[in-house]
Amino acid sequence: MEASWRQVAGGRGRARGRATAAPSSGNGFHLRGAGGGRGKGSPGAAAPGPSPRGASTAAAAGSSARRSPAGPGALQTSVASELMSQRKFEEIKKANQAVAKKLVEEHFSSSSEEEGDEDLEGKQGKIVANTFITYTTQTDGDTRELERTKQYVHEAFQAGAMTCLICIASVKRNQAVWSCSGCFCIFHMPCIQKWAKDSQFLVSSLTDDDFEKRDYPWPCPKCRFEYKRSDTPSRYYCYCGKVEDPPLDPWLVPHSCGQVCEREFKPPCGHKCLLLCHPGPCPPCPKMVTTTCHCKKAKPIPRRCSAKEWSCQLPCGQKLLCGQHKCENPCHAGSCPPCPRVSRQKCVCGRRVAERSCASPLWHCDQVCGKTLPCGNHTCEQVCHAGACGECPRSGKRFCPCQKSKFSLPCTEDVPTCGDSCDKLLECGIHRCSQRCHRGPCETCRQEVEKHCRCGKHTKRMPCHKIYLCETKCVKMRDCQKHQCRRKCCPGNCTPCDQNCGRTLGCRNHKCPSVCHRGSCYPCPETVDVKCNCGNTKVTVPCGRERTTRPPKCKEQCSRPPTCHHTSQEKHRCHFGPCPPCHQPCQKVLGKCGHLCPAPCHDQALIKQTGRHQPSGPWEQPSEPTFIQTALPCPPCQVPIPMECLGKHEVSPLPCHAVGPYSCKRVCGRTLDCQNHTCMKECHKVTETAACTGKTKAGPECLQCEEGCSKSRPVGCPHPCVLPCHPGECPPCVQMLRIKCHCKITPLFVECRKITTADVNEKNLLSCCKNQCPKELPCGHRCKEMCHPGECPFNCNQKVKLRCPCKRIKKELQCNKVRENQISIECDETCKEMQRKASEIKEAEAKAALEEEKRKQQAELEAFENRLKGRRKKNRKRDEVAVELTLWQKYKYRLLPACAVVVCVFAWYIAWG
Repeated sequence: MEASWRQVAGGRGRARGRATAAPSSGNGFHLRGAGGGRGKGSPGAAAPGPSPRGASTAAAAGSSARRSPAGPGALQTSVASELMSQRKFEEIKKANQAVAKKLVEEHFSSSSEEEGDEDLEGKQGKIVANTFITYTTQTDGDTRELERTKQYVHEAFQAGAMTCLICIASVKRNQAVWSCSGCFCIFHMPCIQKWAKDSQFLVSSLTDDDFEKRDYPWPCPKCRFEYKRSDTPSRYYCYCGKVEDPPLDPWLVPHSCGQVCEREFKPPCGHKCLLLCHPGPCPPCPKMVTTTCHCKKAKPIPRRCSAKEWSCQLPCGQKLLCGQHKCENPCHAGSCPPCPRVSRQKCVCGRRVAERSCASPLWHCDQVCGKTLPCGNHTCEQVCHAGACGECPRSGKRFCPCQKSKFSLPCTEDVPTCGDSCDKLLECGIHRCSQRCHRGPCETCRQEVEKHCRCGKHTKRMPCHKIYLCETKCVKMRDCQKHQCRRKCCPGNCTPCDQNCGRTLGCRNHKCPSVCHRGSCYPCPETVDVKCNCGNTKVTVPCGRERTTRPPKCKEQCSRPPTCHHTSQEKHRCHFGPCPPCHQPCQKVLGKCGHLCPAPCHDQALIKQTGRHQPSGPWEQPSEPTFIQTALPCPPCQVPIPMECLGKHEVSPLPCHAVGPYSCKRVCGRTLDCQNHTCMKECHKVTETAACTGKTKAGPECLQCEEGCSKSRPVGCPHPCVLPCHPGECPPCVQMLRIKCHCKITPLFVECRKITTADVNEKNLLSCCKNQCPKELPCGHRCKEMCHPGECPFNCNQKVKLRCPCKRIKKELQCNKVRENQISIECDETCKEMQRKASEIKEAEAKAALEEEKRKQQAELEAFENRLKGRRKKNRKRDEVAVELTLWQKYKYRLLPACAVVVCVFAWYIAWG
């Protein structure tokens, strides 16, 4: 038997084709198929006519009834045809109802239709809030699991909030889903099945031999909670797992069976969840139990089972592990903390006493035991121990180093070597030690063997203790199938790829943080809140879906401040984009006249903006004018108001928008401050002050007298009065005069009034620059007086130095005394004696230099003669006569400078001593 939708579709097509060709019945109604037929009780339905066979039978029955006379056979035929038509009609009716139900389910599961049903969302939100009122108001302790449950239930009702993290698509109400028991995230059933299969394949790809044999785990895409292979979902259950393939019910949470959850609470408390089958974790246990505090001292009180553990805040009082003190902490759960007190405690051996925490009474000092062992020859070498020291470690039978011979020796003697070969297995694990029995470790194995490298591609003869690693790099691909191993001498077990994947995830916002891997990356675990304009309503969607998810429709009133000057705007719901324009009257108080503006609100008027774009040429088409939103000024006020002119000459009526100071074009005529002239300006504003009252006194805005002052100046002042025409006496002249000081070097600036009013002495003081006089005295020194008029006084008291002709004797005298008395200093006997000795030294040096010159000339002459006669070595020895030199001839070149230095030192000592 075919499906109902196939029967309906076939019947609909055939009935439509036959109904078009069939003639009209006597009462004027046409036969219709399944798609256009009316109900049984609907008006105008003469015959059901559900199928082509029924339609042909009814037509044949009608024609036979018209042709043949009435009879019992004809009556039975017509009754049978009516029964068949009725049966066909019922079948088509059931098929139509099935199609209509399917369309309703698809329409109800559509996210776009659900988002538009605002009233339904509001009712669902109220139902969810009322469900959790008892929990939120009466549950003590941690309510985080309660909030998670509330969020999951709220997202289950919201359209588009439940999204499969594998395919990044919305989870509809009529789709089979699976919920993780760790994070309670919901996935499509085909998606999680494919995920589990791919995960197991990736884990077992390295060992293909035992694939399908071992139970490889697979993780949850979001929380990575591992499931066994047998836990792979194959059937669609509700949240509580009681009903398979739960039917769609618009009055229940999607994918819920509607029964009581009855799942065990976590952590288990013996009670079960009382909510209806729901997504997410179960809320805290709301059962009331009678329980006491942690320390069992307080009386039992009724509390919620989820918060049955409580503290009475009284001191605990239990004895601590030290056995001396009691716990002073408030009533707490679990075991008591270590004792925080400090006491004097002995070490294990009892030699030392120290202050230590009571929590650790046993401690060891750093002293060696040192007790004599039973052998009487050795002492105990253990550090601070309890109990007996034990037997001597050298007593009894002992083996030689190679463990082949056994000796019974006193503990004072060492075990000798047995002389046999050591024969211990070396570190290589292949060869044995060939040395005689010896103490200490065996030497390194040095036998040469044929060794293969770690990768097995090369061989080499080398010592056994060395490891042979070749330089060949591994070219195998790592487990990611993207990068080569590139490890030298790789044995084949290539390490996993340690590079970062870095591929952009499906959300297009984050990159894969895992190491390089095969296959597709895990979906992005992040979630994003899609909010309305005000942010009060939000929908949590997986990362990446925020671009395609429409913001939720908010029921709150628009909280934006009005963009115009009004304090409030028309009430409307939260929305995106600009608010609608304001249509309220302006009612602004005009700043000039204080009247209210009667025009409509014009703070956001659209104005055509033209002339901003200059065309490049005549070929460019003129662009459309741009409209900008700007505030227009209020229209001018036309109320007439009487106004006085600026100079208070007359009063005239002016429009309200033009009200303001105006001029009557007359001459001001007020008396100026100089008391000699009047203001000739045109009528202008005059500010009334205490000095300017009435209409005759000039104000600060009037003209100022520009004529110069003609009053006489003080005697000796060459400057005119700097003020314009003014009443009263002229002010003293404060202009600066430039004069030179007495020494004619420094220019000075002095006020004119000081020079004109000063006497001779004051003028001399004003002309003084307060510096030293730069003039020179006849003696050549500078004048010591301050800048002064006239000639400099000749009273030079500066000290000068006088010396004797030999410059040995010097004295300091005043300059004026030296010039008056003509004093001079002569050399004494000491100076003459020093001059005589110096002349003798010079003569001796000259004489010695002359003798040296003669000796050099004689030597050159002898050398020249020898070159002429030739060299006769033998005869030269015979002819040479030994001439002995005197001491003066040998050391005269050293004695002369030494004597000169001694004489100079002696002369200096006499002169300055």
